Amino acid sequence: MGKETNPFVVKGGIDPQYFCDREKETERIINSIMNGNNLVLISPRRMGKTGLIHHCFEQSEFKDCYTFFIDILHTSSLREFTFMLGKEIIDKLAKRKKMKRMLLQTLNSVRGSFGVDPMTGNPTFGLQLGDITSADYTLEEIFQCFEQADKPCIVAIDEFQQITNYPEKNVEALLRSYIQRTKNVSFIFAGSERHIMQEMFQTESRPFYYSAEMMELNAIKKEIYVPFIVQKFEEKRRKIEQNLVENVYDLFAGHTFYVQKTFNEAFLHTPKLGKCTLKIVLDSIDTIVEIYSPFFKATLSEMPEKQKELLYSIALDGTAEAITSADFISRHSLISASSVQAAAKRLLERDIITKDGNAYRLTDRFFTLWIKQMHGRSFV
Repeated sequence: MGKETNPFVVKGGIDPQYFCDREKETERIINSIMNGNNLVLISPRRMGKTGLIHHCFEQSEFKDCYTFFIDILHTSSLREFTFMLGKEIIDKLAKRKKMKRMLLQTLNSVRGSFGVDPMTGNPTFGLQLGDITSADYTLEEIFQCFEQADKPCIVAIDEFQQITNYPEKNVEALLRSYIQRTKNVSFIFAGSERHIMQEMFQTESRPFYYSAEMMELNAIKKEIYVPFIVQKFEEKRRKIEQNLVENVYDLFAGHTFYVQKTFNEAFLHTPKLGKCTLKIVLDSIDTIVEIYSPFFKATLSEMPEKQKELLYSIALDGTAEAITSADFISRHSLISASSVQAAAKRLLERDIITKDGNAYRLTDRFFTLWIKQMHGRSFV
C-alpha cells in the first residue's frame, strides 16, 4: 500500500489537483508569452511565483515550446549566471539528437568540456563553472542556441534583480542587447525585490526600460484559499474548522509558503477520519520554527548588536512603520534615528527584512515567530 499523498505541497512540482487557484495569473502569463511579449513577475519571496511559473510551463499552450528555468539568487557574477543558463540549456536540449548536434556546433567556447561515451560513441555533455572562461562570449553562444532551436523557447529567470549586484559593469545592457536580437525566445523575469525590479524596468535611463509587461503576484484571496484547504482535508477523509484555517491565513497574511508549510505539517499529524485541532496546528508551527531555529541562531550570531535590536523591534511589532520616528525609537529603547536608518539599510541589503511602502517586516515569517517566542510573546 503506497504512502498517502500530502495535499499541501511545499517543494518541487505541484500536481494540478493540489495547485490552488492562480487561474487569472496563469492566463495572463500564457497570453503575454504567446503574444510574443516578455513578462516581469514581481512578488514577495515564497509567495508562490516559482510554482506558478512551473504550473504555466505544464499547460497545453506551451507543449510545443522549450521551457527553461534558472534561479540566480545565489549567483554573484556574470560568469555564474552564464554557467547556470548554459547548464540549463544543455540539460534540456542535449536529449534531442538534432539539438545535440546544434549545441556541439554552436557552443565553441565550452566544447572542451564535452566528451564521448566510450560504450556508445555518442557525445556527452557536461558543464562546470570552470569551463566558463569568457562569460560574454559563452553567453552570446547560448543566445545563438536559443535562436537556432527547432521550437520557440521560454526562459524564466528567478530573482532577476540579483544581476544588479554583479561586479561586472553593464550587465543589464549586455543582457538586453542579446535579448533584443533574439527572436525565438520569450523571457519571464521574476523577482522579489519590488523596488529594484521596478527601477530596472520603469526607469527611462535603464536598458530594460519598458521592455516587458509588468505583473505583481499577491496572496491568494482568502475566500478562495481557505475553502481549498478545508476541501483538501475532506478529500483525504479528515476534518478542519474553517475558522482555524482563516486564523492561520491571517497569521501569515496569506503568504503561500508559510500557509502551505503549516498545513503540510498539520496534515501529517491529523489521523485519517480525525480532526485537525488548534493544538495540532500550534504544535505544527512550533515544530517548524524549531526545525529552522539553527538557521535563525546562525543569522543572529553574525549580526551586530544594533541590527539585532532593530530586528527584534520589527519582529515584535509584526509590521513596523515609521521606524525612525521618536515613538518607535522610544518604545523599543533604540539609540537614535540615524543608527536605526543605518541598521535598516544593512538588514535590507541582506534581505533579512523587507520594505513595502513605509512598512517593514522580517522577510521570513517563521523567523518573526521564533523571535516572538524568544521574547515570551504568543503568536496566537
